[in-house]
Amino acid sequence: MTSEVPFNKQLRKATRDVHAMSDALVNAKLAFAMSDNSVWAEGLLIFYEIFRYLENAMTRLRATPLGELHIAGMDRTEAFERDLDFYLGPNWRKSYTPRDSVAKYLAHLQRIEKEDPIRLCAYVYHLYMGLFSGGQILRKKRTVAKKFRSFAFFLYSNDVQTEANRKGGDAVTDFGDYSVRELKLQLVESINSIAAGLDEKTKMALLEESRTVFVLNNSVVKSVRGADEVLLRRLIVFAIVVVMLMILYFVFFAKE
Repeated sequence: MTSEVPFNKQLRKATRDVHAMSDALVNAKLAFAMSDNSVWAEGLLIFYEIFRYLENAMTRLRATPLGELHIAGMDRTEAFERDLDFYLGPNWRKSYTPRDSVAKYLAHLQRIEKEDPIRLCAYVYHLYMGLFSGGQILRKKRTVAKKFRSFAFFLYSNDVQTEANRKGGDAVTDFGDYSVRELKLQLVESINSIAAGLDEKTKMALLEESRTVFVLNNSVVKSVRGADEVLLRRLIVFAIVVVMLMILYFVFFAKE
């Protein structure tokens, strides 16, 4: 019965609840802070090693089903590195050590590559689909936020060399001449093609591993530093604005 349903839809159904929890976590922790460059850099840093590992694994296992997911235009390792150079400076690697949550994630990937590498397909599919879809949404939001900050900066400094004019920092969500829509379609076609050649037991293993993808993603998202501080600063600013508006109201309108 399930074999009649396209495997990408089976993956979506199997992860619906944990995916929703993951979205809620990202929205709660990062939604208001992701436009802040320091938080964005943190987000890049925690997923850099994971994407790099998966891309190297697809190369190592190019003659296996995992290699079939390696679509032209999808690689992000160099893009991550360009963005991290932009935000953290060219020497960030000298003092960089993956945090515990990332190290545990990588250890899990290493173990399943050794024991049951087909399970890595779940990570490639979900992480890249997330980047193709959610990454483009975040890109648009950050572009708007950057223009707003640049306008505010210009008003107070008269300096035309604002952040908007500082090129770079968005390579990971820029796929150049490759259509994001086409990349998504190719990834869906590839995972469905791979699943067509698998037995039910292996497909069930992929569905189970898909849930682990989101559990591990949540663990690294929780480790992002600076988001709470950014949110607090913005709440303080909002509170100050509200108080000022109330004062103005009472000064100019209350007496009437």
